Amino acid sequence: MSVDDRQIPVYGSLLQPMLKRTRDILQVFFSLATVVAVVVVGEIITDNNWDSGLQSALATLLDFVPPDLSTSIYLVYGLAIFAFPFAILVELVITRQWKLLAGYAAAAALAGLALSFTQAGFVPPNWSYGEEVQLNTFLSQFLDDARWIAIVTAILTVAGPWLTVRWRRIWWTLLFAFFPIHLVVSSVIPARSMFGMAAGWLIGSIIVLLVGTPALEVPLATAARVLGEHGYRVLDLRVLTPAGSGPLRMSARVAHRESDAETAARGAQALVTVPVPRVGGIDDTPEPLDPETDTRPADVILELYGMHQSSRGGLHQLWRWVTMRSSENVSIFASLHRSVEHRALMAMAADRVAVAASTPLVYAEIDRGWQLFAHSVERGTPLLLTDPNETDPDAIWRSLDVLHDHQICHGDLRGTEIRVDDGVALFAGFGFAELGTTRARVDSDTAQLLLTTSALFGPERAVRSALAAVGREQVISACGRLTRSAQPRQMRTSIPGSIQLMEQIRNEAAEQTGTDDIRLARVTRIGRNQIVQLVLLVGLVYVGYPYLAQAPLFVDELRSANWGWAAAGLAFASMRYVGAAAALRACAGSPVSWRDLLTMQVANVFTATTTPAGVGGLALSVRFLQKTGLGAVRATAAVTLQQTVQLTTHLILVIVFSLMAGRNAELSRFMPSSAVLWIVVVSLAAAVCLAFAIPMIRRWLINELGPQLAGVGNELVALARDPARLLTIVFGCAVTTVGAGLALWAAVKAFSGSVDFVAVTIVTMVGGTLASAAPTPGGVGAVEAALMGGLTAFGATAAIAVPAVLLYRVTTTWLPVAIGWPLLRNLQRRDLV
Repeated sequence: MSVDDRQIPVYGSLLQPMLKRTRDILQVFFSLATVVAVVVVGEIITDNNWDSGLQSALATLLDFVPPDLSTSIYLVYGLAIFAFPFAILVELVITRQWKLLAGYAAAAALAGLALSFTQAGFVPPNWSYGEEVQLNTFLSQFLDDARWIAIVTAILTVAGPWLTVRWRRIWWTLLFAFFPIHLVVSSVIPARSMFGMAAGWLIGSIIVLLVGTPALEVPLATAARVLGEHGYRVLDLRVLTPAGSGPLRMSARVAHRESDAETAARGAQALVTVPVPRVGGIDDTPEPLDPETDTRPADVILELYGMHQSSRGGLHQLWRWVTMRSSENVSIFASLHRSVEHRALMAMAADRVAVAASTPLVYAEIDRGWQLFAHSVERGTPLLLTDPNETDPDAIWRSLDVLHDHQICHGDLRGTEIRVDDGVALFAGFGFAELGTTRARVDSDTAQLLLTTSALFGPERAVRSALAAVGREQVISACGRLTRSAQPRQMRTSIPGSIQLMEQIRNEAAEQTGTDDIRLARVTRIGRNQIVQLVLLVGLVYVGYPYLAQAPLFVDELRSANWGWAAAGLAFASMRYVGAAAALRACAGSPVSWRDLLTMQVANVFTATTTPAGVGGLALSVRFLQKTGLGAVRATAAVTLQQTVQLTTHLILVIVFSLMAGRNAELSRFMPSSAVLWIVVVSLAAAVCLAFAIPMIRRWLINELGPQLAGVGNELVALARDPARLLTIVFGCAVTTVGAGLALWAAVKAFSGSVDFVAVTIVTMVGGTLASAAPTPGGVGAVEAALMGGLTAFGATAAIAVPAVLLYRVTTTWLPVAIGWPLLRNLQRRDLV
């Protein structure tokens, strides 16, 4: 790199990975969305024949503009648009920007070619340059050609970042003025020209993303000049970390460095925005040592922030503002300049209280919106590289206490941002630091340091040190933030197994403080429970809507129903919850509150009905058992055991009732054909083989499902040795199945049906089982069809079968769903699910 006729070696790659170039990716996305929007709007207007009406309305609205004025505006604007690409071309040639000139030519050629292909094939431009062509006619052939507008837009997209901010804004404003000026002059909507503008933006954006543009190069020469003006003449530069989600970090060796006394005397004057010299400005100091042979360590660390960090930071701020509660959001900065300036000022404040690992030296805004922040090399050793046996965690807490005493919250206490120098803990980073110690910020710092120190010293030692430093109440409050949603992503990814470690820290803190009241803090505006409830409500509306149309007919039928049998059906349906609660309690093998267990069973109907195949009910049962003290594996095994025994008992009852019904039952009507059965068997076998053939699924089956199946096997062996517990589970499962049959039989009796109890129970078990395989939530539609068909097959008329099944579904599904919703909310408030 040449700076004022002096060569400065630069080691390392300055290229930013494509996937980290946030601004370029966003530009491609928005330009593509603009092209799609222009096409869709144009199609809508054309298909509905709105174009002629719009143009007539525009002609009437703009009739006040005199023709001479319109012609003058057209000529002036046309000359500007025509001269625009040539003005940039001349400037590129004069300044010898040959690389950028290649991008300029590629953008113009691709934009022109892309819009030259139509349905009729390739159509070359027909631009006339003869002397007989008048000026307004000459300009109109460019302004009315979408290719020229596309070329201008693509050129500006590629070369625009190289221009100064003032000229870049002028040219974009002039280009965007095309639409209103064209309307004023001709009262015609320039649809194709608008498409050309959108297509040119897309083509230029893709070129910038794929091959980059010299306009986005890091202004290292200007950075070196700025450092030279502050007394740091750069010898060489070396890339430490390429620009990505964070800044481009570089180390620099300098020929002259101020003493500590001089730096302290400069104070805040070193942290001001300085004018950027275009030429010269470096004192004629003696030549430094040869950087190739000089092996002294670096003197200065440079952090360079560009437009990609600006776009990524803006997206991060927007995401936190949308998802996090107001107490959790850090300050929102209107520009990259303010953000980096804040970071420099916070580093300076920490340095003033002697807990900063480096000393801020220079902050300046340099070329093309880039921000430079330079500081001394960090002192000490990163915490993650220290020996846990030789490092005192109490020293880290003391340094954090100094920060908090001076109203500074760090916000990013990763192991890489904490350094130990001669037994004293120092802090680096300060990119998320804030001035002002609110309770949420102090808790966040405490939780982050607990997580970092636990990864190095272990949870037991880390919690003990935290209790001694900040006290019991602060540790309990901070442990509520040891959750996935409360910890920033950079904290979680910096520590392997951070989710499991946070749970271990909470358990250790509960043990050392002797409390069970570590409540998890809610830091997001919309929590997981709210999302689940919203999904469940949407599912409930989906499954319940078809029955709203049948409500008037069903109400008319209820007037003739026997309410005694309807009440009996409701009582029989309630038996199912008692049986299911007894079976699950016995499967868990631990004392669980009967009241809470029955409440959960009713709430279970709501979650099972609003999710396909009832998976929500199973998940709720597992969650409930976990909250009552069972581990995740044991809770899953208990629910799996209950479902296994339930299925076995169900099949046995089907066989028993089928034998009781005899041959006249004709159960073959409920069975699918042999071809369907073979298809099911072969599909299941193929799915099992495919699962074991795919390594990822095979590992999941072995590592995740294997322990659960082993747990179920152990529980079955234990059941064989405990007849009383086994009978309780079997009896509870039998009551669940028979209770459903009794409820349907009572509903049939309520409408004076004559189908006997055995036949109705077979319909409930066989028809309901086959229909439950339907993917609809709660088996809606399939269950009703199967039950109505089964009752009709056993002799019930449609006038009885339809209202009986609807009454059965009300007593066993819809009424419990209505009651289950508030019961589920009650369990959530009590932290039982």
